[in-house]
Amino acid sequence: MSDKLTVVKYTFEGEKFEILVKPDPALDYKLGKIKDISSVLVSDEIYQNSGEGTRASSEKLQKAFKTEDSMIIAEKILRKGDLNLTTEQRRKMIAEKRKQLITFIAKTFVDPRSHLPHPPLRIEQAMIDARTSIDPFKSVEEQIKDIVEGLRSIIPLKSENLLLGISIPAQYVAKSYSVLKSIGILKKEDWQTNGSLKAILEIPAAARPNMIDRLGAVTKGTAFVEVLK
Repeated sequence: MSDKLTVVKYTFEGEKFEILVKPDPALDYKLGKIKDISSVLVSDEIYQNSGEGTRASSEKLQKAFKTEDSMIIAEKILRKGDLNLTTEQRRKMIAEKRKQLITFIAKTFVDPRSHLPHPPLRIEQAMIDARTSIDPFKSVEEQIKDIVEGLRSIIPLKSENLLLGISIPAQYVAKSYSVLKSIGILKKEDWQTNGSLKAILEIPAAARPNMIDRLGAVTKGTAFVEVLK
């Protein structure tokens, strides 16, 4: 396919259906960025084999889609079918997904020997060495388990949480509270009569340096943090 059009393939009970679409608008539609299908389609024809120009029969359309309305059928094919990405689209999407995966691993997993996160460059190199396969359409959560298992043969990874005891002076509680909520799970909040806060926060061990930096910035270094577990 050219950079001007590509194909979306959909299979129902062994029958194959295809539509021709504009690559970038089609990808935007799949990602939920646009909703107007008319701007996506090259034509409103529903094919069984677009390469051969074989159109789907009315009988097969009725059986598979319960309608012959080409726009309704095209929406379903585009929503549920497989979009044939262009080389450039796939490269960009995989690069972006790789960044998301590296960030997630760095924040969630640590080196069990040091209890510190691996640097992003080390994680990226491990992904190269492990020949990690990245699905550009799957979320980080959907593929992280298999990816981490593959990386463990290259670098040691452990998911580890910490319980932190935190004390924040009253004048910094308002700004600090949102920081705590954004980084971890507040397991306990003990509000003092003077307006200060003593809390127990659960966070991924790898997030500790970032949490301490952010909390120190908003409290001007006056917050007290200790590892409880």
